[in-house]
Amino acid sequence: MNTTPPLDGPYGDDFVMGVPLPAAPAITVDEGLAAQYQAISGDPVRLALSAPLSYVTTGMASRVVNSALALQIAIGQSTVATRIVIANLFYRDVTLHRQIPLGTTLTSTVTPVARTFTRDNGQGRRAKVLLSVETRDEHDALVASLERLALLPVRDQNRLAEAGDIGSAASDRPLASLLPAVPKDWDLSRLSNEPLPSAGWSADDPLRDSISGALDLVRLTQNQAAAHRDPARGQNGRRLVYGGHVVALAQASLSRLVPGLAAVVGWRSCTHLAPSFEDDLLTFHITCDEVLAVDGGALIALRVLGRALRPAREPVDVIDFRPVALVAGTIGDNRG
Repeated sequence: MNTTPPLDGPYGDDFVMGVPLPAAPAITVDEGLAAQYQAISGDPVRLALSAPLSYVTTGMASRVVNSALALQIAIGQSTVATRIVIANLFYRDVTLHRQIPLGTTLTSTVTPVARTFTRDNGQGRRAKVLLSVETRDEHDALVASLERLALLPVRDQNRLAEAGDIGSAASDRPLASLLPAVPKDWDLSRLSNEPLPSAGWSADDPLRDSISGALDLVRLTQNQAAAHRDPARGQNGRRLVYGGHVVALAQASLSRLVPGLAAVVGWRSCTHLAPSFEDDLLTFHITCDEVLAVDGGALIALRVLGRALRPAREPVDVIDFRPVALVAGTIGDNRG
C-alpha cells in the first residue's frame, strides 16, 4: 500500500522530461473571480473595469478579462509541479495568445522540459526544473503559453539525472514575434488618442503600494505551493508571497503610468530578485525599451523594476519584470 501523501511532491528528481503532469482543476473566470482579483491588485486597466468601453473597443459581448488575471490562473494551475517549491527563479517567453471574455474556462498542461542540479550546500543538491505551460479555453483554443524555472528539493540524492538546456532568464525575442497576439478587430481609438511613450521614456510611480491579501490571491488562482500558505514552509517562519502577486502590483503600476494600456500580450521575462512578504511596501520604476507601431497604437516593450521597503531595513530589489503591452495612442515624442 502506498502511504505517501498525494500532495507530497513532486520532488525535483521525480519528473520525467517531456511527460505532462496531471492537470489542475479547470477554472471559469466569472464576475466574482474578476472582482476579487481587482480588489487584491487594484489594477486600473480600463478595458477590464468598464463593460461599455470593453464592448466598443473589443466587440466582445462580455467584458474582457484583465490579461494579468488570465496569466495568474495559468501560473496557479502550473503549481501541480511546484507544491513543494523552494523558489521560482524566472518566467520566460510568456505569451497571451488571445484576450478572453468573462465566462471563459481555463485549463493548463504542465510539462517538464529540462533539469539541472545545484551544487551541494552541505544539505544536498537541489533541482532546477524548467516547466513548459500551455493554457487553453473550453474550446481547446490556446490562450497562454510560458516557461518557468522552479527550484525544488530532491527526494533521492543518488538519482540526479540532468536533461535538456535550461538557458537564461533573459529573452531577446523581437517585438514582431508578438504581433500574432495583437487582437485584429479591436478599435483602439475608443481607448486613447494620446501620444505614446517613446523608447527611453522612464518614470517613477509616485503611488507606493502595500502587499495585502496574499493568501487570497493564492487561493483564488488555485496556487498549491506550500511556501505561500504555511509559514513553516516559507523563510524564517514567514510565508513567502506568491511572485505573481508582485507581478499583479507591477502591472497595476504600469496601468497607472501608461493610461492607454489595452492589454499585456506577453512578457519577455520576469525575474524574482528576492522574496517578498505580506505588508511589504513596493515602489516601481518603469522604462520604455522599444516601440513597434500597430493600427491605433503600438506594441511597447517595457521594464518594471520593483523594490520592497521594510521597517528598519535596507530597501530590497524584488522584481525585474519585462512585459510587452498593447497600448492605444499615437506615435509621438512628448513623453520621451
